[in-house]
Amino acid sequence: MRAIWKGAISFGLVNVPVKVYSATQDHDVPLHQVHDEDGGRIRYRRVCEIDGEVVPYEHIAKAYTDGEQTVMLTSEDFDVLPAERSREIEVVEFVPSDQIDPLLLDRSYYLEPDSTSNKAYVLMRRTLEETDRTAIVKFALRQRTRLAALRVRDDVLVIQTLLWADEVRDAAFPSLDDEAKVTDKELAMSSQLVASFEADFAPEEYEDDYQAQLRRLIDAKIEQGDALEVSETFGEQPEKDEGAEVIDLMEALRKSVASSKSSKGGSSGSSGTKKGGSSRTSSSSSTSSKSSSSSTGSGSTAKKSSSGSARKKPASTRKKATA
Repeated sequence: MRAIWKGAISFGLVNVPVKVYSATQDHDVPLHQVHDEDGGRIRYRRVCEIDGEVVPYEHIAKAYTDGEQTVMLTSEDFDVLPAERSREIEVVEFVPSDQIDPLLLDRSYYLEPDSTSNKAYVLMRRTLEETDRTAIVKFALRQRTRLAALRVRDDVLVIQTLLWADEVRDAAFPSLDDEAKVTDKELAMSSQLVASFEADFAPEEYEDDYQAQLRRLIDAKIEQGDALEVSETFGEQPEKDEGAEVIDLMEALRKSVASSKSSKGGSSGSSGTKKGGSSRTSSSSSTSSKSSSSSTGSGSTAKKSSSGSARKKPASTRKKATA
């Protein structure tokens, strides 16, 4: 990995020199646009609307306009801003970790010690571990002031940038103004269904089905050319259920619990592969099955039961879950 930024964590009078590295990467298959008739690359040019000339990057500046006047800003202008010149990651407060709303989390970065001695780094790490707190820090990165959470992951200090409060939209939905009445029986049955799906989350057990299938399709086209029939690669695909609205919620819950129990009985306590690409692991007390869907930003892996967007890896790689 290559460091993208260097600075120091400012903790009172203690400075912890660090290098900053991107902690995540995009795993999507790289695609580009082409002309469908001849395969020629489609490229975008930076053309000046006044003289029609293509402008190289070194001659491109940024500008602000209020409708009447335009103010041009060069890279030198940005460099003289005090916040941009600062190389300090300032600790502003320590907060209970559970007070940080996951919705605020943005990008993650690893911090590596950047000095001959890592004692100050280890001190910061141990302090966060012993106090069970998360440090809220401020620093400037790529022409923006960042608010971030500083915490420990596998003995490494990690910064997770946070969205500013005004960057999170309010969830105001009229459909939730009148709360539906949920009976105790429905809640108990739903809880029973949740219990049958319980497991310890292990992200390495999941893979991005869409990207895996896309790579498989590309390999097949490389081997067989444009004459390839998709059905030969993936087989005939069944029609997807559009997911009609559930009218009898209690009956749907009963059928779901019964289906879960049936799967548990058929698995005999071992891992098995479910149709649609998802895997199910069962334990001595309950079958742990995951088919709920979730997503985390641009390029994140989703969990779905039979939608084809994500699935667990083959059952042979999975561990038994503890109920």
